[in-house]
Amino acid sequence: MEIILKQDVHNLGHKDDIVNVKDGYGRNFLIPQGHATLATPSAKKVHAETLKQRAHKEAKIRTEAEKLAKKLEGTTLKVGAKTSTTGKIFGSVTNIQIAEAISAQGFEIDRKNITIKNESVKEIGTYQAKVKIYKDIVVEISFEVVSE
Repeated sequence: MEIILKQDVHNLGHKDDIVNVKDGYGRNFLIPQGHATLATPSAKKVHAETLKQRAHKEAKIRTEAEKLAKKLEGTTLKVGAKTSTTGKIFGSVTNIQIAEAISAQGFEIDRKNITIKNESVKEIGTYQAKVKIYKDIVVEISFEVVSE
């Protein structure tokens, strides 16, 4: 029996794969659970068209993400923080402050996509952060923590 997977199935395949399975497994488990649909000739045509459209949309999103990555690559951010006289920060600088600094420069990046290399930023200085723009497009930016 040939089926089209609607989602990832362990030891069988990934979403949108067309795979052959035993009749009982497909008819009694995969199709009733909503993990797959029967791969009829008309379903295969619809599936092929869907994949083609999805690839076109993904290519467009990828080019926009690459443009944004090139713009972000050379930027240096300044993040202000309240500090003591010795240069220690009261609290720490998190990805929220970095996201606010990036948005102040005109780029909209979600804070969940920002990872600071040093787990905790508790002193004045220059640090590195990784910004995930798209699935595999990651930009490394530097930010400087300054006293307010």
